[in-house]
Amino acid sequence: MAKYLYQLGQWAAKHNKKVVFSTLGILIALAVLAMNMGSSFNEDLTIPNTEADKAGKVISEEFEGAGNTGAKAQIVFKAPENETLESAEVQQAISDTLNEISKDPDVAAVATPMQLMNISEDKKVGYAEVTFKVKAEEVTEDSTNTIMDKIETTRDAGIQTEVRGDNLIFSEPGTAHIAEAVGIVIAFFVLAMTFASFTAAGLPIIMAVIGLGVGMIAIFIGTNFIDIQSVSLSLAAMLGLAVGIDYSLFIMTRFKQQLSKGYTVQESVAIANGTAGGAVVFAGITVVIGLLGLAVAQIPFLTMMGVSSAISILTAVLVSIIVLPAILGMIGHKIGPSKENKFLQKMTGMGKKQEGSNKWGQFVTKRPLVVSIVAIALLAVIAIPMFHMNLGLPSDGTTKSTETTERKAYDLLTEAYGEGSNASLVVAAKVEEAANEKTPQAINEIYEELSQLSGVKAVTPAFPGPSGELYVMTVIPETGPDDTKTKDLVKTIREKSGQTEKENQIELMVTGTTAMNIDISQKLNDALPIFASLVVGLAYVLLVLVFRSLLIPLKAVLGFLLSLGATLGFVVFVVQDGNLLDLFGFPASGPILAFLPVILIGILFGLAMDYEIFLVSKMREVYVHTGDPRKAILDGMRDSGRVVTAAGLIMMAVFVGFMMTPDAMIKVMGMALAFGVLFDAFVVRMTIVPAVMTLMGKSAWYLPKWLDKILPNIDIEGETIMKEIENKSDRKAV
Repeated sequence: MAKYLYQLGQWAAKHNKKVVFSTLGILIALAVLAMNMGSSFNEDLTIPNTEADKAGKVISEEFEGAGNTGAKAQIVFKAPENETLESAEVQQAISDTLNEISKDPDVAAVATPMQLMNISEDKKVGYAEVTFKVKAEEVTEDSTNTIMDKIETTRDAGIQTEVRGDNLIFSEPGTAHIAEAVGIVIAFFVLAMTFASFTAAGLPIIMAVIGLGVGMIAIFIGTNFIDIQSVSLSLAAMLGLAVGIDYSLFIMTRFKQQLSKGYTVQESVAIANGTAGGAVVFAGITVVIGLLGLAVAQIPFLTMMGVSSAISILTAVLVSIIVLPAILGMIGHKIGPSKENKFLQKMTGMGKKQEGSNKWGQFVTKRPLVVSIVAIALLAVIAIPMFHMNLGLPSDGTTKSTETTERKAYDLLTEAYGEGSNASLVVAAKVEEAANEKTPQAINEIYEELSQLSGVKAVTPAFPGPSGELYVMTVIPETGPDDTKTKDLVKTIREKSGQTEKENQIELMVTGTTAMNIDISQKLNDALPIFASLVVGLAYVLLVLVFRSLLIPLKAVLGFLLSLGATLGFVVFVVQDGNLLDLFGFPASGPILAFLPVILIGILFGLAMDYEIFLVSKMREVYVHTGDPRKAILDGMRDSGRVVTAAGLIMMAVFVGFMMTPDAMIKVMGMALAFGVLFDAFVVRMTIVPAVMTLMGKSAWYLPKWLDKILPNIDIEGETIMKEIENKSDRKAV
C-alpha cells in the first residue's frame, strides 16, 4: 500500500493544477446536480417489526380510510388570569385564530378544544388539533410560519398560546452555525501553534471543507433515492470535519519533517503520502468499519446514519491523499521549516532547541506502574454512573429549551393533565371471534383491569372497529414518556395479553409514540453486545496485521473499553442524573439518547484506533530498527505525541462546537464525542498506552513466528519506500 500511495503523492504533486481544478469541477458539478434534484429527508425514527409497529399496522388496516393520516400539531391555550377558556371573549379569540389557520391550503382540518372536550378541570387549559393533508416531512415552512403568525391574535388577547407537533419545528433553530464556527476557529489556532505558521494552519481546514462539501452533497443527492434522516447529515458533518482536519494534519506534519531533512518539495510530498498517508488510509478504514457496523443492529435509520457518516470519512481520506499532495506540490515551499512564524515558535516552545525534549514521555516511562493505576482508576470511577443508564428517545420535555414554544406547550399540558398526558398508550384488543356474544363483556372486563393497573391514570372506553374484531383504548399513564415506570406499564400490559388470550381469545397489543420509542430503545439495547463484539473483534485482527503483535492490539481494545465506559458514565452523570446541566446547556435531565451508545461505539472506536495507529506505528518503526522498547516508546511519544495531542484538541474543538447547538440530540452527541476524545486521546493513548507498554517491555511486540509467516504484511509505516530511497541515496553517494 505504501508504494502505491507514494506513487499517487508523486503524481498529484507533479500534476497539481490538473488535480485541483478537476476537484473543483467535480464539486461544482455535484452542487449543481444537488440544487436541481433538491433534498428529501425522512424524519421517521422507526423500526419495522417491533411489537408497537405491528400493533400500529393492525390498527391502520382496521380503520383504513377512516381519517386523515397527515401530520398533526397541537395548539395549547391557557386562559388569562381570572378567566377560563369557557369565557365568551376567550372563545371568540380562539375561534378567530383557528378559523384563520384552517384557511391554509395544506391544512385538512382543525378541531377546537370544545370539540375535543379536553379542557382541564380548572377550565384554564385546553388544546386544539391541526391536521395537515401531508406527512410531517412534507409540511412546508410557510405552513408552520402561518400558525405562528396567526396565534399572535390569541396572544394579544392575553391567552398564552403555544404550539407543538411530532417531527414539526415551530421554533427558530438558533445560532447552530455560529457555534460550529467557534470550533473551527479553535481548530485553526491549534493548527497554527502546531505548525508555527498561519498559512499552514489554514490548509487542513480547507481540505476538510472540500471533503465535507463532496460528502454532504452526495448525501443530499442520496435523500432522493433512500430514506435518510437530517440527524444523519449533522453527524456526518461533525465527523467529516473533525477527521478531515486531523488526516491533513498527520500528512502535513510528515511533509514538513521530510523538508527539514533536505528533501525536495515533490519528494517530501511523495514520502509523506507513502508513510503518513498509509496510516490515514488505514485509520479511515477502521472508522468506516465501525460506522458500517451499525447495520448489524438491523435498524434502518441507524444504518443510514452509519452509511452517511462513512461517506464523509471516505471523502475526507480521498481528499487527504489526492488533493492535499497536489496543494502541497503547489505551495509546499511556502510552509517549510524556514517559513515558520518565530512568534508562534516562542509561544509554543517548539523551536529547534526543544526538538528533542519529551518531558511527558519521560515522566510516564519512569513511573509506569503508578501512572497506569491512577489513570485506570480515574476512568473506572468516572464510568460508575453507566451502570444505571436509562435509554430513551427525545421528547419535548427533555430536548427543547424552555424558551421554545414546543417546550412551553409540553409544560402547559403537563401542568393541566399530568406527566402521563405526554405518554399516552394505544391499546388494541384483537378478538378471534367477532360474533361471540361474550366479547363485549370480556372487553369491558379488560377495560376495568387496565384501569386498575398500577401507574394508570385513566383509560378511555373501548372503541370498536368496523369489523368488530378490534377494539381500541387509550391508556394515560401517571408518569411521563421517559420514565422507567412507563416502560414497566407497557411491559405489564403486554404480559397481560397471555392471560386474556387464554381466557377470552383476545390479544392485547400496545402502540403509540411512547410505546414505539420504548421498543426502539430496547432493540438498540439488545443490539449493543453483538455490535460491540463484531467491531472490536474485527479491529483486533486488523491491528494484529498492522503492528505484528498480539498484546498491543489487546491493550488497544481494552483501553477503548475504558474510555467508552468513562464517556457513557460522564454522559449519564450529566444528562440523566441532572448534574452540571446549566454548564452544558441542557434544558432538563432525561434518559440517554437510545442510539447514542451504539453510535459512540462505532465512532469512538474508529477515532481511538486512529490515535493508536498514529502513535504506535512510529514506536514500531523505531523498535524494528533498534530493538529497544523504551527508546521506541520515547521516540514515538516525542515525534507522534505532539501530533496526536493537536489532533485530539482539534477533534474536541469541533465536537464542542456542535455541543453548543440548540438541538439536544446533536448537543448530547457532541458532548459524548468531545469527552470521549478527551478520555481516549489524553488519558488512554497518551498516558496508559506508554505506561503499559513500558511495563510489558519487549513482550509487547511478541508474535509467534509461525503466525508472522502466514500473516500478510501491511506496510503502513512506509518501510519499503524508505529503504528504496535510502538505497538510491547510497548508490548516488558511491
